[in-house]
Amino acid sequence: MALTMSMSSKWSRKKPHFPLLVVLLVFIACSVLYNEFSIQRIHETPDLVPSSQPTPFTYVKPNLPQRPSEVLDRFSSCNSTRSFSGKKIRWNDRDVESGRRRSVSQESCDVFSGKWVFDNRSYPLYGESECPYMSEQLACHKHGRSDLQYQHWRWQPHGCNLKRWNAIEMWEKLRGKRLMFVGDSLNRNQWISMVCLLQSVIPANKRSMTPNAQLTIFRAEEYNATVEFLWAPLLVESNSDDPVKHRLAERIIRPDSVLKHSTQWEHADILVFNSYLWWRQGPVKLMWSGEENGACEELDGLGAMELAMGAWADWVASKVIPLKKRVFFVTMSPTHFWKREWEAGSEGNCYNETRPIDREGYWGSGSDLATMRMVDNLVSRLGSKVSVINITQLSEYRKDGHPSIYRKFWETLSPQQLGNPASYSDCIHWCLPGVPDVWNELLFHFL
Repeated sequence: MALTMSMSSKWSRKKPHFPLLVVLLVFIACSVLYNEFSIQRIHETPDLVPSSQPTPFTYVKPNLPQRPSEVLDRFSSCNSTRSFSGKKIRWNDRDVESGRRRSVSQESCDVFSGKWVFDNRSYPLYGESECPYMSEQLACHKHGRSDLQYQHWRWQPHGCNLKRWNAIEMWEKLRGKRLMFVGDSLNRNQWISMVCLLQSVIPANKRSMTPNAQLTIFRAEEYNATVEFLWAPLLVESNSDDPVKHRLAERIIRPDSVLKHSTQWEHADILVFNSYLWWRQGPVKLMWSGEENGACEELDGLGAMELAMGAWADWVASKVIPLKKRVFFVTMSPTHFWKREWEAGSEGNCYNETRPIDREGYWGSGSDLATMRMVDNLVSRLGSKVSVINITQLSEYRKDGHPSIYRKFWETLSPQQLGNPASYSDCIHWCLPGVPDVWNELLFHFL
């Protein structure tokens, strides 16, 4: 199923150490605030993202071993910057079977095309206060949101039903396996949702959360299974790979290498990737592997993302055997910064929104069609090695599902901000329980 405009209408065993977990979550949540406001600024001033210009190109073979001293970190910098040279990633898809994309294309019913139905009998699937691993950034009711309708919406595909969530059945699917989410704070949003969906059926003394800097692991002893999150917001190596300290003046990536991250994800049995919003924060600096003297090139976000996705696709094409490893790619999670897009003539954003958009096929500026096309073109070449979970259209309807002002803010808000709640509303992430639970129901459906 194409992800273009035509489908936009479809589209250790340690005991818990909660003080340590809370401290980690506090620092992580604080660190993403800067990036949220940067993303919103891009939405407000799209001219910050220059358009790509046709450039002669040469091919680069990705994912070649590097010397350890060449690994990027938050202290890395460009000693010089030049215009983009036109290089492209050459990855070999000739060994990828020509079969159709797994799970999505083989479904007799398109589960991504449907509507939201209010269902306060079956939803939410867990209580916000019942999940000890809930993030302060996503606990909207705790932080003052009084209307709870956002927790009671069920996704209903046209002409069929999603497989009903069953935590025990999901654990059986995961028995002896590692499920790993890899990506940015929105993939962390989905990971926390999955942990909250699963943890209640595991006795407290048989489960643990082991924060380990870039990699965080939830473990269920009796199933010998883990549900993990790896912070890799740009998929390729970058200077923003520290999950806490990534407030940086410029984004620098190694566009031709995922090796820094793949050493951590390669042994997982089920991988769930995402990448999108971090590419919407303006131009990206490219430091190619083997480049000497810290020389960089500069490229717009979409072009840089295409290079990074090529390096990721090279790893998938060469390393993934579908019968042994399942790989999913989750499409872009939309933002809702402009109320005028769903209510003509209105000002504001997601603040004070309490119901989904009921206009089928609604598509706002928070989802970029050019990015969707690029991802679809690339992922389609991977055949059955990757299954796409298209969350974009169904999430577009949920302007009511964001934290808005109902979350923990780690910085002091000014009197001006407090007087204008929309000015500091989080219209990027999602309240829990809420929309990401449906993303995980889709994952469960395809597993």
